[in-house]
Amino acid sequence: MPLRRCLFAGLAVLWAGGVCLADGKVEAYKWVDEHGEVHYGDSIPPQYAQQATTMLNSQGVAIGHKDALKSAAQLAAEAAAKAAADKQKQHDNFLLATYTSVKDIEQLRDERLDQIHGQRIAAEAYVQTLSERLGQLQARAQEFRPYNTRPDARKMPDDLAEQMVHTMNDIKTEKAAMLAGEQEEASVRDAFQSDIDRFQQLRTLRDTQ
Repeated sequence: MPLRRCLFAGLAVLWAGGVCLADGKVEAYKWVDEHGEVHYGDSIPPQYAQQATTMLNSQGVAIGHKDALKSAAQLAAEAAAKAAADKQKQHDNFLLATYTSVKDIEQLRDERLDQIHGQRIAAEAYVQTLSERLGQLQARAQEFRPYNTRPDARKMPDDLAEQMVHTMNDIKTEKAAMLAGEQEEASVRDAFQSDIDRFQQLRTLRDTQ
């Protein structure tokens, strides 16, 4: 049998051809197209050069494999997943090194919540003070145009108008801060509950090991 004769008697149903090498071995390639169909051949078409490829000998046995080249999106997703896993591991180590029990976490949580609550109470008191001040300014403004429609009413002084505007802006700012405080309180509760759940999981896992 000529040396360059292809030994595909048993593989004819699998691929159309191959390359017979000088040492009598046959090398072929196996790849999958975009439709999921498996192909065999003595070379890889250029459009599939970046896909996963399996190298076969003359008996159809895999003798090598080349992984598909990953897209930028795949590489970015893998990097993000690794970063998230590293961050979780770091946080797990922090939980185990910082707390000895769930009670420790709950104590720190309550301290944080008390601090936020105190800030919100102070903001509410300040808004009340500002509202009273605004009421006084608005009462004064009734003496002037445009609130006073009497023909002899004077124009509102510029400083009074400015004080009213500034006070209303301050009230708006403080109310926004109060809302942010409520959101922060909810976020803190969720974060600490997540830490408690994770701490319990880690302790259980460590005890079973």
